[in-house]
Amino acid sequence: MGERPPRRVVPLADLGALTEDVRAEVYRVWSEIMATSRFVGGEVVGRFEAEWAQYCGSREAIGVANGTDAIELVLRALRIGRGDEVIVPANTFIATAAAVVNAGAVPHFVDVDPETLLVTAEAISAAVSTRTAAVIAVDLYGSVPDMIGIKRLTDANGLALIEDAAQGHGSSVNGRRAGSFGIAGCFSFYPGKNLGAFGDAGAVVTDDAALAARIRSLANHGRLPGSDTVHAAVGRNSRLDALQAAVLSVKLTRLDTWNEARRSAVDVYRRLLGPEVRQLRVDSDSCRHLNVVLVPERDRVRARLAERGVETSIHYPIPCHRQEPYRRYADGPLPVVEAAAQEILTLPLFPGMTTNQIDLVCAALNELTAVAVA
Repeated sequence: MGERPPRRVVPLADLGALTEDVRAEVYRVWSEIMATSRFVGGEVVGRFEAEWAQYCGSREAIGVANGTDAIELVLRALRIGRGDEVIVPANTFIATAAAVVNAGAVPHFVDVDPETLLVTAEAISAAVSTRTAAVIAVDLYGSVPDMIGIKRLTDANGLALIEDAAQGHGSSVNGRRAGSFGIAGCFSFYPGKNLGAFGDAGAVVTDDAALAARIRSLANHGRLPGSDTVHAAVGRNSRLDALQAAVLSVKLTRLDTWNEARRSAVDVYRRLLGPEVRQLRVDSDSCRHLNVVLVPERDRVRARLAERGVETSIHYPIPCHRQEPYRRYADGPLPVVEAAAQEILTLPLFPGMTTNQIDLVCAALNELTAVAVA
């Protein structure tokens, strides 16, 4: 028999505790939905859309099937596709780039700031060409890039600014919520997100009523508003179902509390981690979706942490422009992203994480990184 894997002393995340927190309320609202058999659309979905729009400080929210669809639907609704380029930071989850390709456009990958690992207005400006139609700025790890500077740049160049806020639930800059800076903000509610469904789900927020109507139509088989039989466009089936909307409404009442617990945990990390662990600069009020640091000899350190029962991850070990299907869109090296991919390490972080758990992680990591540079 093979060796048993080490017991997890500190998990990367603990969704079970969050689920227990909402279990009774979810059972209640799901029972109400089952009594009506209204599983797609309806009042429950409309209620969550209104709640999410208000939370984000936007006029409209459209529930969709997932975060990838959210980005693609925005691009299609803006009629961005064949012949167009969309600037995308190479340090992001692959879905950001996949949505651009699936919409028929070309991703133009750019590098990121070495202190934040976020896209900058300067990197975007250098990449703008006559083919550029849009910019996707990504709220990564919960941190929001310089959206004011980026918005100033996109407005000056007549470009659509789309915010990939899939990791930014509740983040803000000067009191303004993530998702509200561009023409549209795109969210994923994958279970591991700060606001997570019990499956796949997503949403778009926008202040543009006409854009919202087009997205809603495209996500519902291209139907005309108010009609079940007239299809004005080639759409798709990308609807938020009522069961997931109900879960999200229940969890939304806890989101700010859960985010504050994440921030408090990261504050402890920042005090305890040693100088060999490089922590990212954060210029926004981050929801702290992920606690990402940079360490020397990352793979060795990660393996040793696992032996001690500390679960970690990497977001992301292979940059988008180095993934095989996307290599053809790369027009040169992106040194910051490529170097960071060798050192980034995602540490455990979740609401309810104890100081003892953080102490254990930091003590182990400080010891291992001190060895790495000795």
